[in-house]
Amino acid sequence: MRSSVVICVYTEERWEDIRAAIESVENQSRRPHEIILVVDYNPDLHLKLKKEYSGAIVVENAQEKGLSGGKNTGAATASGDIVAYLDDDAVAEPGWLEALEEGFQDPTIVGVGGLTRPLWGTGHRPGWYPYEFDWTVGCSYRGMPTQRARIRNVMGGNAAFRREAVQEVGGFHTGIGRSVQGRKPRPLGCEETEFCIRLSQRMPGSGMLFEPAAVIGHKVPPVRATFAYFRSRCYAEGLSKALVTQSVGAGDGLSSERAHAMKALPLGALRGIGEALRGDLSGLGRAGAIVVGLAWTTWGYVIGSLRLKRVRS
Repeated sequence: MRSSVVICVYTEERWEDIRAAIESVENQSRRPHEIILVVDYNPDLHLKLKKEYSGAIVVENAQEKGLSGGKNTGAATASGDIVAYLDDDAVAEPGWLEALEEGFQDPTIVGVGGLTRPLWGTGHRPGWYPYEFDWTVGCSYRGMPTQRARIRNVMGGNAAFRREAVQEVGGFHTGIGRSVQGRKPRPLGCEETEFCIRLSQRMPGSGMLFEPAAVIGHKVPPVRATFAYFRSRCYAEGLSKALVTQSVGAGDGLSSERAHAMKALPLGALRGIGEALRGDLSGLGRAGAIVVGLAWTTWGYVIGSLRLKRVRS
């Protein structure tokens, strides 16, 4: 089994992060078939990477600007059986790629995702930050499986797919993932969620696997450890979920979210209150953030759905 590792990059401001991500892939216990660096409409960064990493395949995004276009370009460039994606601000542990590959021993598995841990740029986790919302910083969150299990979708920054499956369903849809709306960048997501659901719908009997042995650390800059970013990210997730349900239907598009909202979030809020009563006052902050996060995500979904209805009419 040959794996092509794709890292999508877009700014020289992350140069040291990019170097760390590439080095972590080069130091894997199971060497990748190839490393592909996809540069998103940045000629200077493209040239710099070509000079610095002659052993890697450095290409420019040949599709629409953004993360989805970059991922599709990486898959189209790849020659391996498996296409593995790593965020440009993440570092993979030495056994990461081997663990992802092992997940494909089951022929019905078309996608494998790993465990993503936050690396807080502030040096510590904010006391108010609820573990149930670690998805807002691109990391695994409380409420996910803790052992190997089939799941609806993987998280895009730590995932691998059979290359032929990516090609068969037309890759990732643009217009759902990271983009710019108006004058402000909007921290959208969910391109991998929509892709995984669409993949499962079009390939009956196939499935996604969560493999906790495939571990990466994802860097969280101080600006993303703020309550303002937390609220913005939750709202943007709601907007993205509206686009996802338009594409794949509300049944599949919201199945995991309903379960998380009905079980993990109430338990998390109660846990926070209980911890506060036992002397950890930051537990109240976590409980409050869960309420706010759910409300902002729901509101984003409502607004996104209304906008789509207006467009259709």
